[in-house]
Amino acid sequence: MTDTLEALPPEIQLDDYLAEHNATIVTTEGSHAVSVHGELDLDGHRVPYHLVPDEGFLGKSGKWRKLDGAAKLALVKERWNDAARLKLEGQLAACAREVFAVDGIDPLRALSAFMAKYERAKVRCNIALDRVAAARSRQSADKAAAKTRDAVNLSRYPESFATAYAMQRHFIAVLGPTNSGKTHAAMEHLQKAKSGVYLAPLRLLALENYTRLQQAGVAVSLITGEQRKLHPEATHVASTVEMLNPERQVEVAVIDEIQLLDDPDRGAAWTAAVCGVPAQTIYLVGAPESREAIESLVARVGGTLEVRTLERKTALQMDKAPLLSLKNLQPGDVLIAFSRREVLNWRDKVIEQGLTVSAIYGNLSPEVRQAQAERFVAGETQVVVATDAIGMGLNTPARRIIFTTASKWDGYAEGIVAAPLAKQIAGRAGRFGKHETGYVAGFDGLTHKTIGALLRQKAEPLPNNGFFVAPSLKYLEAISQATGEAKLKPLLGLFAKHINVHDEFFLPANLSDQMEKAEWLDSLPLSLADRFTFSLCPVSTKIPMLDNALHDWAEQRARSKTAPLLRMMGTGGRNELQYLEDSCKLYAAYAWLGYRMPDTFPDGEMAQLLMQSTSERIDALLQAQNAQKRKSRGGREPMRRKSGAGRQR
Repeated sequence: MTDTLEALPPEIQLDDYLAEHNATIVTTEGSHAVSVHGELDLDGHRVPYHLVPDEGFLGKSGKWRKLDGAAKLALVKERWNDAARLKLEGQLAACAREVFAVDGIDPLRALSAFMAKYERAKVRCNIALDRVAAARSRQSADKAAAKTRDAVNLSRYPESFATAYAMQRHFIAVLGPTNSGKTHAAMEHLQKAKSGVYLAPLRLLALENYTRLQQAGVAVSLITGEQRKLHPEATHVASTVEMLNPERQVEVAVIDEIQLLDDPDRGAAWTAAVCGVPAQTIYLVGAPESREAIESLVARVGGTLEVRTLERKTALQMDKAPLLSLKNLQPGDVLIAFSRREVLNWRDKVIEQGLTVSAIYGNLSPEVRQAQAERFVAGETQVVVATDAIGMGLNTPARRIIFTTASKWDGYAEGIVAAPLAKQIAGRAGRFGKHETGYVAGFDGLTHKTIGALLRQKAEPLPNNGFFVAPSLKYLEAISQATGEAKLKPLLGLFAKHINVHDEFFLPANLSDQMEKAEWLDSLPLSLADRFTFSLCPVSTKIPMLDNALHDWAEQRARSKTAPLLRMMGTGGRNELQYLEDSCKLYAAYAWLGYRMPDTFPDGEMAQLLMQSTSERIDALLQAQNAQKRKSRGGREPMRRKSGAGRQR
């Protein structure tokens, strides 16, 4: 029976309202805001827009987080309604008419500034007018400003990948939901090719497909930011997407999770991969909502495009009722929580029910996550408790996915999980040849109803314009030469500013984390190249141990000294697991720097060994904690439940 709108929780009413009004909620400038899309019709010219209305900001993360569902819905309705749309479209139309009034320019190129999902309307109108001004007054423009714009002219960004641009490339988009076999089809072609490359969003996925190619008898190397396993006669490479080699020509390339083009933080790596991978045949594998974005980007890059759409191989359906009690868990179930703390809490509760458990969350290294998943696949554990880390790259043939909550912290505030993520996680239920139907449930009634509504929600297509680009060292050096600016943080700012004025197809990626590191790196006597490298080192500044290590390492480099490999040992007790997880990240960061600055970081191989041994200690500790919990139950054996036992559906 279909719920009426009034019967749904406010969070789902909010999702329905946003969908009805062509809007989504995004985080930008440290705040939550309504991002809207539509199209203007001006004298026969169709001008699309996708941006944040000036009045569309909903408050800083702290304020938004404190609102309940009803208050959030009321605030969105206040900020975005029919009157607000009329005001916005009037503002955009006035700007567009000013642009159309100028002779000698392409107005639609200037007005493509309106396609910027995360930016406010006033800013984008100014950019459209700046483009017009730049086009009209290029001859009389200030020479320094003109040189800066030329230095960061990304209208020819695809052409900067000379090897790929010179090739006749054929793209094959393989699009489908989770469990549709889309990656399998692409990998079959890759392993039969004479040469190839697999580009992954995660080290875990790169490792998984490296192993897959190895087992197929392919000579393959593994290359990630922190790890190298080099085959002396390698014909293939499995790597993370950021490690693309744009000079090595291959027969077949596979770019996985192509929908991440829309990620402000990492989407630039997918833009670069599509523009720059030098392969004759390129598979773009991902979600169906990527289609329009792929068609647009491939048209800009050049090459032929073939689109293949796949359906799920197994049925997926909501359970008739929520789980309600852990006593109703069955072997093959996966419980989803959205934080490390909650995963460990739920794990302990499940063990108290007499079931064996694998725990999977993002803070674990890829090796530990893989080991925990393999125990579940082998039947050594009966249940998985995991974060959304399970949604990508892990073989976990679940019979049923159970959400303990529908809320997730997104880095700014607690809110209902995004529908695409809910679908990706839920899609892990069911596995062709093992579970012919996958089931999804919420733990409680509200969560069950919310997840059901999210799974029914129609996916919004990715924007077909405004692809993210991150600055390379080459671009920053060109800007530095043009302006005389030597500090990294201002150079990153100039890149972000001038890309907007000069090009209509690309947008600057989110550089906030890099700029935060650049601020203190600029105080050290390091070359621009060194400061740029340190600014990209994958270290979370929110973890003091890692942040302090990065500062120490940069200072050692500035003094031309060797940086020793810090050896952090756990202190035991309940904190031991956290210390080991942070230590593993520290070794990974050292290894990352060791590949780029081996003279300062000579212990890269030792860091690799410590990563491995620490991962093994973490996995062993998780298993020991499981055993200890079972022992505390009085030494009883794990419960053996038939898969058909429990509540009737």
